[in-house]
This record gives sequence, structure tokens and C-alpha cells, in this order.
Amino acid sequence: MKNFLSTKDLTKEEILNIFDLADTFRELNTRGVKKAPALAGKTVINLFFENSTRTRTSFEIAEKRLSADSINFSVAVSSAQKGETLIDTVHNLESMKADIFVIRHECSGAVKFVADNTPVPVINAGDGLNEHPTQSMLDIYTIRRAKNRLEGLNVTIMGDISHSRVARSNIWAMKTMGMNVRLFGPPTVMPNDVTSFGCKICKNIDEALDDADALIILRIQRERQGELLIPSAREYARFFGVMPHHFVKMKKDSLILHPGPINRGVEISSHAADSDKSAILEQVENGVAIRMAILCMVDKGIKA
Repeated sequence: MKNFLSTKDLTKEEILNIFDLADTFRELNTRGVKKAPALAGKTVINLFFENSTRTRTSFEIAEKRLSADSINFSVAVSSAQKGETLIDTVHNLESMKADIFVIRHECSGAVKFVADNTPVPVINAGDGLNEHPTQSMLDIYTIRRAKNRLEGLNVTIMGDISHSRVARSNIWAMKTMGMNVRLFGPPTVMPNDVTSFGCKICKNIDEALDDADALIILRIQRERQGELLIPSAREYARFFGVMPHHFVKMKKDSLILHPGPINRGVEISSHAADSDKSAILEQVENGVAIRMAILCMVDKGIKA
């Protein structure tokens, strides 16, 4: 596996192999000394052209726990601000003998464009409205750990589907794993071609919550919207947010996930985010193990 760019072409066996390796690293992360020599002597450069807290920190921790030299590339103080092209930036870092690039970019397809133009292995940490494959892996891994299975589970992805790279990666990977995926959100933030995903579209929140084994709640991504697509945060919370009174309509063992950052009181109430149904912090914990697994596979060229 030279690169890790998308969930679209991953097989069920490949996804399970990632999870098996993540199990090993999850155990390592509970030890007093959280260190493995798997990437000792290797240099991993995190090229983040978009703001990030969880993903970049998670990758950096994963790299350091694998004993790699982890370098964070800061766009704000780079030659990109002077007009240097993306590929020229990559080629310059490539010349410094980087071993792996972890890239987040605001433009869809930019990460694949880099991967097609460098011999250095590339991991997609999120590109535009396209994909966020490592987030998808940690989401599904979190559900699997909680439910001990994936086949046949009902998962509702709700919120700003149109602007969510997380939704796209999850839809493809979850369908590969035999999960039943439903979508729910305001019509203004649903993709025009939403039926092409082959998912059930829920008409209201009651239908979205009904018999759902897991909910993946997405925020309204104002930074990617060309115009305001919802009337107000209050109205969104009323009709599309998961609030305390919805708990009576949910399965007792249903799981609540959110890729973050959370807008409390908008797409999710504090009661829901902090409840015993919430697996939000488990997602963050599992993200380190998942990214350790993917870094190792890419470094070794191991087929997932």
C-alpha cells in the first residue's frame, strides 16, 4: 500500500486488517511507555494547508509513538505564501528525503494530485469536500469495538452531508462492511446527486433515529458554504439537532459519534455529547491507534 487516499476502493479484508493492527497499537497506547520502533529513523512531514486540531495532533502523536521524526509544515510561514506551487513545495521537501507525507488540503483532489507526482508515500488527512479516509476508519473501528460486529448495523449520518468529506468516506467504507447507511439533514445541505450514494434518505429526525445502532452527527460547515444555507442555528437545533428529548426515541444501546469540532446546542446538545451513549472521546483515542496502523502499512508497503 504505497498511499492511503480513499476508502472507495478498500475491500472488507483490507479494512479488517487495518483494525487488527490498530488493536495492537491501542494496547500499546495504554502502557506506561507508549513507544514502538516501527518507524525509527523515518521522517514524516505533516503538510496541513487547512486548520486542524484533532487530526494533526493525532497524526503527530501516532508518528512519535512509532519513533518517527515528525515535522509539522506551517503554511503561514512557508514559501507557499510567496507564491510557491503545491508541487514545488512537495518536491523541495521530497529532496530533503522525507519518507511519508500526511496532507490536508482545502481543494478536493489535491492530495491525489500530490500522490501522482511524488514517489514519497502519501496519506490523505482530508481534502476539500472529497474524503477523510482515516476519520472513516476510526469511526467504523469505534462502532465495531462497541458492537462487536458491523454487518447489518443501521447507521444514520446526519447534518451537513453536502460539505462533509467524512460522510463520503464513511458511506463507501460502511457499505463495504455490510452496514445499512441512512442520511438525514436539511435539504439545502444535501448533495444534488445524493441518491447516487445508494442510501436511504430520512424525511425527519424520528425516522433518522428509529432503530439506529449508531448516529454520526456532523456540524454545519460554514467555512465551506458559499452562502448561508440554514435560516438560523436555533432553527437547525430544533429540527435537526440531537437533543435530550430524543433519547426516548433511540435504542438503549445506540451510539453517538461526532468527528468534531462540536457545536454544542446546535447539532448536538451537551446532554447528548456527554451522555453514556457518546463515543466521541473514544473516537479521539481510537484515532491515534488507527493512524499508527495506517502509517506502518504505508511505510512497509503492506497491502491493507
